Amino acid sequence: MAVALLCLFGAAASGTARSSSVSQSSGSASDWTTYHGSAEATGLDAAKTTLRPSRRAWTSPKLDGQVYGEPLVADGRVIAATENDTVYVMAARSGRILWSRHLAKPVPAGDLPCGDISPDVGITGTPVVDLKRDEIFVVADTLIAGPAASHGVEASHHLYGLNLLTGKVELNEKAMPNTGEDQLAQLQRPGLALDNGLVVIAYGQNWGDCPGPNGPAHGYVVSIPEQGGQLNYFQISHGSDRGAVWMGGSSPVIDPQGNVYVASADGYNQGPHQRYDDSDAVLELSPTMHLKSLFHPKDWQTLSADDLDLGTGDPALVDGFVFQIGKTDIGYLLRQGHLGGSEGEIASLHVCSGDPDGGHAVMGSVVYIPCPNGLTAIRVSTKRPYLKQLWTDSDGVHGPPIVADGLIWTIGTDDAVHALNPANGKEVGSISFGASANHFPTPSVGDGLLLLPGTDQVFAFKGPAGLPPAPVS
Repeated sequence: MAVALLCLFGAAASGTARSSSVSQSSGSASDWTTYHGSAEATGLDAAKTTLRPSRRAWTSPKLDGQVYGEPLVADGRVIAATENDTVYVMAARSGRILWSRHLAKPVPAGDLPCGDISPDVGITGTPVVDLKRDEIFVVADTLIAGPAASHGVEASHHLYGLNLLTGKVELNEKAMPNTGEDQLAQLQRPGLALDNGLVVIAYGQNWGDCPGPNGPAHGYVVSIPEQGGQLNYFQISHGSDRGAVWMGGSSPVIDPQGNVYVASADGYNQGPHQRYDDSDAVLELSPTMHLKSLFHPKDWQTLSADDLDLGTGDPALVDGFVFQIGKTDIGYLLRQGHLGGSEGEIASLHVCSGDPDGGHAVMGSVVYIPCPNGLTAIRVSTKRPYLKQLWTDSDGVHGPPIVADGLIWTIGTDDAVHALNPANGKEVGSISFGASANHFPTPSVGDGLLLLPGTDQVFAFKGPAGLPPAPVS
């Protein structure tokens, strides 16, 4: 039985180093400006924040819609976005709302052909912040009704850029290619990523993989300049519809050279003579969305026919390799930069029991995977046997993990965040935050705070250093 972190842990000092990367905007390492904290989505707290002992710092007011994305931290501010197409910026010190901006009318769940988000679908994917521009980027699903809609009710996805300090709208661009797709059937679930001045956005379908009422819909990966301009895209699946990138809410993964890694799903099975359609694959794309290499399992047609998606999780970059796992519970090890095509895996290993969903964490050569039977640690080696399972959490805690203060942090289904020992997976403590969270919730760390997304609130816990200073003006 886990005990409260408040009673269990001693205090230590907090780090404040600064960092930058080719794909992630520069700023204090105590900032957390993208899904799982870095362009590579490692979930690793670069600031080495001390969180123990942890005490509640604040709870945000109830927001105007559900929160599906990860809370972000930038320049003393906490950012959250809702399914009501509203962005909130709060003071990291107190949780006080500094500003909010309602961007558009979200799509009522009843107008969608299928799905499991209700009552509205608006901003689902985690935003991304560029501190060099003091700008927040989000994609808002927008309802088009009445005379403006040629089929009665339609949807459109827009990329917004908002000034971090004031909330002023600095960018509003259509964020889907003009291919006639039915955007009612398309869900922007993955987090957004930055790649050398480009915003990278991925799309799939709503839960249920249903076609749209107004025509076909496929999955896409899109890049758009931060200042607006030419939209580049890569389409998943060449069937009549389907194809997806959703990865349980994880963002596209950007390597130090700016290459984009995503995992796809939901192929359209057209029988034994179907040509391969880029679904159920790991894809390496250029920043302008040209395919550089890919991997797909030998049995991709079976995966498509039986809804055994490879892309329920995201690609993990480890020591020059890529690790990927999906619904078949088989983890594949691929070579980064040359994914190997069909059957191109270097090694494989049966890992999970059930469908792993959401982002991974990486510390050193170990990948932490949100297997539904329990968070699982996999060591990647440059020599045979290449992959080794180290442990699986016996309590079944399995939310997308992050690494902070020397522990693995993951949100459970019991309205608590759990801290695990990375050496053996043993739970050493938990914090109940008294509210349920939405699908595949993941914590974040910034400004000395541990941040947890509830259904429609953000919960903040402070370490021994106490509250952060007031926001930078």
